[in-house]
Amino acid sequence: MIRNPRKLIMKFALPVALASFLLTGHARTAAAQTPQSADSAKTEALTTTEKDQTEIAVTVYNSNIALVRDVRQIRLAPGIFPLRFEDVAASINPATVHFRSLTDDAKLSVVEQNYEYDLLDPQKLLQKYVGKEVTLVRAEQDAGSTKWVETKATLLANNNGPVWKIGNEIVTGMNSDSYRFPELPGNFYSRPTLIWTLDNRGVASQKVEASYLTGNMSWSADYVLTVTRDEKTADLDGWVTLNNNSGASYQNAKLQLVAGEIHQVSPPMNGRMEMAVAGAVAMPKAAPQFTQEGISEYHLYSLGRRTSIQNNESKQISLLTGTGVPVEKHLVTEGQTYYYRNPQSLGIPAPQPVKVTYQFKNEEKSGLGMPLPAGTVRVYQADSKGGIQFIGEDTIRHTPKDETLRIYVGDAFDVVCERKQTDYKKLASNLYEMEYEITLRNHKDVPVTVEVREPLGGDWEIVNSNFTSNKLDARTVGFDVPVVKDGTSKLTYRVRVKY
Repeated sequence: MIRNPRKLIMKFALPVALASFLLTGHARTAAAQTPQSADSAKTEALTTTEKDQTEIAVTVYNSNIALVRDVRQIRLAPGIFPLRFEDVAASINPATVHFRSLTDDAKLSVVEQNYEYDLLDPQKLLQKYVGKEVTLVRAEQDAGSTKWVETKATLLANNNGPVWKIGNEIVTGMNSDSYRFPELPGNFYSRPTLIWTLDNRGVASQKVEASYLTGNMSWSADYVLTVTRDEKTADLDGWVTLNNNSGASYQNAKLQLVAGEIHQVSPPMNGRMEMAVAGAVAMPKAAPQFTQEGISEYHLYSLGRRTSIQNNESKQISLLTGTGVPVEKHLVTEGQTYYYRNPQSLGIPAPQPVKVTYQFKNEEKSGLGMPLPAGTVRVYQADSKGGIQFIGEDTIRHTPKDETLRIYVGDAFDVVCERKQTDYKKLASNLYEMEYEITLRNHKDVPVTVEVREPLGGDWEIVNSNFTSNKLDARTVGFDVPVVKDGTSKLTYRVRVKY
């Protein structure tokens, strides 16, 4: 018998209402979370590769670095999401990376940046499986046929070789033809990748730009100076040698080169710098392809066309061509400073090399006038048969216009120089007089003039000489000594030195 129905109804109604409220609230919560789940799905990383590139520009410096500017057209998600930017240089300097939108820079910002360079390779993959089970596959010979044997093993360590646990035994030095892994760890990358966490408040389709410095890219200038038979004029051809070992290729790129000494806070990035040797006979003449302009205290050379730069490639591009450049040939012999420190063996002549140099001015009226980047000048000369022969090479520094270049190609064969000290006197505790005889013999069928340069120390003066002396600087005296063909000339001079 139910004495109080109202109490009974309330007794059951309250739990039912509470359950209904909780279920309704849960449904509302689930409904509220559904858009959030959709948003979470949108936070999956987007990926862009070189296929999205609309422009690539590379500026290479003398100091084994390059500035890369990579422009891509991509679709972006709204809100905050990660973007995987693939096909970047393996030698990238992450601290120099800059990312921006060219479509709407104010509405796209970078929240976080990562550079992933833990690239997949067999040793790293094996290292990731320390403490896990791997299948070892070994080849065994059975009745003339190869049988593949699989063994399950746990990799305990991989320090100077793997240590395995097979069953209840610890095994080392076990060779395996291959390893089989059940899956690939998720923190490996097949190529260097930049990952940005972006906050996009703009449109979906945007043109973005990533710029960065990379190491292992370098360039140098190589020159070919072809001297005529009469040694009065020459043709100069300049070539740019570009080396790319950055770990990336740059297709249809805008190429610029910077010549000058760029100051860097840290030393230039290490990297192999393989210099190609330019040969005159192997290179046909080509029209110059670079334009030049000044930038700060450096010079910028821009290629007038686009080019592709492959990884691990060395390529050469014509830089300049000068025809009929006036040149002068000089023969120079130089003394040594120790001649004036101590008395020498009297009467015994000492051979001394006669250096051969070619000089020309980097001026516009000579067909040049472009600032010349530092590099190697290789000198060739035509022979009597019309062929081209290599006669020497030298390096030059960065050379502005209207400056003179002096190229040392070697020592003369047919011009001989001998030095003999003919007198040495100590006049006082710190006063000396010395006399020298320098003999020049010319075995060529043309007359020559040899410049004799003598280094002098202390407070010096030429007492007498049979050729006119020229004070070249505070410590050097010079003499121009003509020598007839198949003839001999002797220079004698006496110097007084006070130390």
